[in-house]
Amino acid sequence: MKSDSPLISVIVPVRNGQDYLENCVCSIEEQTYTNLEVILVNDGSSDATGGICVGMKSRYDNIRILTLGGAGVSAARNAGIDAAGGEFITFVDADDRIRSDMIRILYDCLKDTQSDAAGCGFFVWNSEEEWLQGAPQQADGQSRVYDPASYLREAVLCGNSRCWSKLYRRELFDGVRFPENLTIGEDMLFLIRMLSHVTRIAEIDYKGYGYYTNPSGAMNCGFTPRYMDQITCWQMAREEVLRLDRSLDAQVTAHCMTGIMLTVGKIAVLPAEKRREYKTYVRLCHEKLKETVRVPGTRKRLSAGYRLKTGVFLRCPELYVWMYHIQKAVRGSSPQLPADGEDAVRGRRAGSV
Repeated sequence: MKSDSPLISVIVPVRNGQDYLENCVCSIEEQTYTNLEVILVNDGSSDATGGICVGMKSRYDNIRILTLGGAGVSAARNAGIDAAGGEFITFVDADDRIRSDMIRILYDCLKDTQSDAAGCGFFVWNSEEEWLQGAPQQADGQSRVYDPASYLREAVLCGNSRCWSKLYRRELFDGVRFPENLTIGEDMLFLIRMLSHVTRIAEIDYKGYGYYTNPSGAMNCGFTPRYMDQITCWQMAREEVLRLDRSLDAQVTAHCMTGIMLTVGKIAVLPAEKRREYKTYVRLCHEKLKETVRVPGTRKRLSAGYRLKTGVFLRCPELYVWMYHIQKAVRGSSPQLPADGEDAVRGRRAGSV
């Protein structure tokens, strides 16, 4: 396939990935589509990642290494895009792995449907056994083609807001990059901004991407001020969406409301001293929620549970935080695993850029 197939650039941003980078790269090198260049973007790693990158480059002649100083995952991806020489581009996070036929299946889907991008599903794993059993090796060939408006409405705003597990034509990146001022939601904003360059996008019913659930990941860690980025992300997304289709205002604003309540929940589970320290962020969440609830039809878009939560928090924010804390203390908090539909707010995992 290598001699007569177009070059595909695989961009792998990594920071402190010594425990999993080699397996990730091997899963890329084992692809049945062989005309690949692999761009490893080492972004400020303080562990053995740099040496592993050099070692992998000595094993495979299609690997290139870029080194950044800790600029973040968006800057790392952007640097990879700028350096990419392929006619097509895809992204793989350094703690994940991909099935051996994923890139070939995405390329065939994109070519057969004459699309500008093609995506597939993913499965969650956190052990070698789950990786081996996590998804079938064969795709069933079922695909759906979207125009930009339907993809925004039925995919991005319904949870498929990830940049990975997709293959893109290189020209889609002309003038489009990942926002570098966010730590959460950069995937979604990138996809929304790319839609203005797209004619059609295909999605195939095949789970070829293996998403590793890092127990130290952002969604399993406590609140920090950077977690407010998920609210900022949805506010920016709303502005972008309204430029494309104003009829989607209630739908995207409902996501913003959900992001606000997820952020409040992060603060609410903290010990009393930390809750007092972050009281300003609770007030900010309350103000943001009062703004979003004014959009007609928004609360109807929420589940019954979130309608109740937003109603209580709007009326009695301090009481809501206390009640949420007590409830979680009694029931215990379980880790939040990424599900299709949570990508835009799940944040980055430990070890990722």
